[in-house]
Amino acid sequence: MQKPYWNKHLFHWSSIIAMSVVLLGCTKPESKQLTSDGLESLEFKYLGSPGIVTPLELAEDLGYLAPIKLNYQGVSTGGPQGIQSALSGDSDISSPSFAGSAVKMVASGVPGTVVIAAYGTFDDPFAGYYVLENSPIHSARDLIGKKVGTNILGAQVEYMLKTYLKKGGLTPEEINQVTLVVLPPGSSEQALRNKHVDLAPLTGPSIERGGVRRLYRDYDLVGDLTTGTYVMADRYIAEHPNTTRKVVTGIAKAIEWSRQSSRDEVIARFEHILEKRKRPENNAMLKYWTNWGIPSEGGKFEQHDFKIWVDNLIAEGQLKPNQIDYKKIYSNQHNEYSLN
Repeated sequence: MQKPYWNKHLFHWSSIIAMSVVLLGCTKPESKQLTSDGLESLEFKYLGSPGIVTPLELAEDLGYLAPIKLNYQGVSTGGPQGIQSALSGDSDISSPSFAGSAVKMVASGVPGTVVIAAYGTFDDPFAGYYVLENSPIHSARDLIGKKVGTNILGAQVEYMLKTYLKKGGLTPEEINQVTLVVLPPGSSEQALRNKHVDLAPLTGPSIERGGVRRLYRDYDLVGDLTTGTYVMADRYIAEHPNTTRKVVTGIAKAIEWSRQSSRDEVIARFEHILEKRKRPENNAMLKYWTNWGIPSEGGKFEQHDFKIWVDNLIAEGQLKPNQIDYKKIYSNQHNEYSLN
């Protein structure tokens, strides 16, 4: 029988710290020769997701990264894995990653920095956490003893589920009776309909096919909030300051382009990007895109954007009050986007 996931550490940052120490101890910083454009590198490694266009990918297609070219390194299975990829050097930036995981990363002493927002929560008519239409589950208490699907442990699904259970009045002991089940990418709907899990995050076509009922959604729990971030390793930033600035500012411009363009225009651009990259994927999800839900202009941060995640770690006893310096979580200095 699978043990309740609450008894496990959400994400094993200690192993990443050890890995980072080894890398820093064995490798001396390289002296980078600048290109004619004043950049340390014209190649930028990243992770992607099937059928999805990220702000980073949109930035390249709009020409905001030129002459830098993106180098696709493979599929991201979730935020924690994306952060680990950036910290290990397998990619130069994380995939869009849950802000709570980024806070836990900094709290654990891992040498990484949040550089720009990637997505947020908003009044999305499509996304949410669903049960089958005839399911007896109608409240948080009904989830005791049940299974919940997720893409990866330690990511946003886990935090939001725990928040929902707490708001539903469950005790820590009762919460421990709810089990997270890690599902392969794209299999949440099938797992729910086959009753391998009792609750799963769904969106778009999964909902249109019917037979499911929404139990809750992120927006109901936290309102308008930056919940997704891009993380870069401090080492990469130090060795590639100009490239970092170019990429981060390009992402900021892409975020604002999507805000200032019509929804149809943005989706058409997304379809064009998917067609050009020629990967085994389909564009069925694109028509459900509304916006990235980033509340700030240019994806910049303020301290209050991270307060909810810090307060949660303090409440769980993983952080002491005033233990973490917010300035170590994020930096806007690489984001040169300005409306002026």
